[in-house]
Amino acid sequence: MHATSVFPAGDPRLSPSRLRLVNWLVTGALFMEILDGAIIAPALPAMARDFGTTALELNVAISVYLLAVGIFIPASGWIADRFGSRRIFMLAIVLFTVSSVLCGLSDSLWSFMTMRALQGFSGALMVPVGRLVILKHTPKDRLMAAMSALIWPALVAPVIGPPLGGLITLHLGWHWIFFLNLPLGLLALTAAWRLVPDVRESALRRFDWPGFLLCGAGTAMLLYGLERLVAAASLENLALTAAGLLLVGLAFRHFGRAANPMLHLAALRVPTFRAVLRGGSLMRMAIGSTPFLLTLMFQVGFGYDAFQAGWLVLILFAGNLAMKTVTTPILRRFGYRPVLVWNGVLAAACLAACATLRPDAPLAWVGPVLLANGMTRSMQFTALGTVSFADIRKDDMSDANALSNTIGQMTMAAGITLAAMAVYLGQTIAPAAAVAYRSYQIAFGLMALAALASVWEMALLPKGAGDHFIDRR
Repeated sequence: MHATSVFPAGDPRLSPSRLRLVNWLVTGALFMEILDGAIIAPALPAMARDFGTTALELNVAISVYLLAVGIFIPASGWIADRFGSRRIFMLAIVLFTVSSVLCGLSDSLWSFMTMRALQGFSGALMVPVGRLVILKHTPKDRLMAAMSALIWPALVAPVIGPPLGGLITLHLGWHWIFFLNLPLGLLALTAAWRLVPDVRESALRRFDWPGFLLCGAGTAMLLYGLERLVAAASLENLALTAAGLLLVGLAFRHFGRAANPMLHLAALRVPTFRAVLRGGSLMRMAIGSTPFLLTLMFQVGFGYDAFQAGWLVLILFAGNLAMKTVTTPILRRFGYRPVLVWNGVLAAACLAACATLRPDAPLAWVGPVLLANGMTRSMQFTALGTVSFADIRKDDMSDANALSNTIGQMTMAAGITLAAMAVYLGQTIAPAAAVAYRSYQIAFGLMALAALASVWEMALLPKGAGDHFIDRR
């Protein structure tokens, strides 16, 4: 039995202008969180020197952030329902801002690791709770536009983060990567206090401790195992990943049988939501790994410096921008299923085109290939991110949001691992004389096949699935 909100969904006090401001606030918070993970990579060597450790050991501390996010995201919906969305959202902003500043002030590996764990906990609450406010209070006819805006941070932040982090580290020092969150956090806190409605459930189910422990432990083991597989495809890391998958499977088995589970699985019976979680996850793993693979290929494979590689990858961002103005008109004209199928095929073809890049390839070829990748990537991310909630009832939004965020966190980590494993495989089969870049070409070919395989799930959607959700204004 689902609880009902103290303030019903679509509360008339949330005017269109206020909803728009809340959407900008949550989009900004999501951008700040994703950028915080992407911007730090170029600073790792400098941080390792200051902490008296190695970049490899420091990477373990970075992983703590992902682990904390993965553990607490499933419980975010229950926590918001119990204590109120505005209170939890503001608390998350405060914790994220304070922990960011303390990360910048850290002088040892252990203090930095502790603060990154606190950042992860706050990030697990900040964005899911903010997104839940939008899902519950935005009318259906404006929900697609709101969800479309939330796709942008995931597209843009991973692309601009590395070059921005390099510039800050070079000219200001790595500490400022974290200090910059202080004014942003204060601005977000003020906006949250004035804009976010304080909504909670009138009848709350008991906290599902067995489900939380199973899902939290399984997610942590799975994410940590995937992270370690990127560095070494050892039997131990494979066993850790498999154990995580087993625990996550047991958690979902529990959710399907428990009287009051932490996550209701009713959303999985909705064809659009189910298709996005299955085939859509595979597609996001493939196209989401593009910035990671390109950055490595340009630097390690082609021998470019970080500045050259960073600016080339920014062409993806240009592709994202170019697609923004035509995404909704294309969906209006053709509908979700045709766009997801045919743009999915184009996205796979663009990944395959990356396999043709060589160190001596002219910019006249490299530029269009990267631009096309950015465009198809943007369209597919936007279509998948919006259609997933097209047929979800308002009463099921909390569980669907937590489920989507949990799977999304696993998908993000799995995509990087899949790309790294593809590079390892490429190194074993590429000719020794060309292994420096040929392994990345093979990896892009394999990721293109993964993207193409996901299209089958989209093709099985019913005709017209989710089309009522498209913003027709």
